[in-house]
Amino acid sequence: MQRLGFIHDMMDVKVLILYVMARANYPMNCQEIYEVCYQDECLSYFDVCTALPEMVVSGHLTENEDKYEITEKGRQDGALTEDSIAFTVKQRAENAIIRFNCKLRRSSYVKTRILPREDGCATVMMTLDDETGNLMNLELMSPNRRQAIRLSRLFEQKAEQVYNLVIAELLSAEEQEEG
Repeated sequence: MQRLGFIHDMMDVKVLILYVMARANYPMNCQEIYEVCYQDECLSYFDVCTALPEMVVSGHLTENEDKYEITEKGRQDGALTEDSIAFTVKQRAENAIIRFNCKLRRSSYVKTRILPREDGCATVMMTLDDETGNLMNLELMSPNRRQAIRLSRLFEQKAEQVYNLVIAELLSAEEQEEG
């Protein structure tokens, strides 16, 4: 019985991994590589787990603390072989890697930290940066660790909206004073 899809053998798995890794702006662990590469039902997690160490040995990838990065050899060989990837798989992989890069880039700009206090409360320290530097530091006291964790998660999801609301409120207050 003929297998459907792009992935037919280990070489196809490796070509797809090289395609993805050449476009990743950040090192990726095995799970992240699998999630981005899973654009074809014929790819399994075990295929990726088998391919990665082989690609490190062959010099196409480097591994550092369970994170993989593409080497120059991997870039060159990947550029030569990426035409063999099915167009639809290539497009889906491209979209997945764009989402991955955006997610990691954003997480480098939004940071939270929870500091326990002696009275049982917690301080949630939240920062929002952009390419040029720090945009906002916000420090809130929370009555307990559970609420501090919740505040931290919500800020990570809505940091830009919080920033925009603060700016809009401050600027509207200034306009009312002038008017």
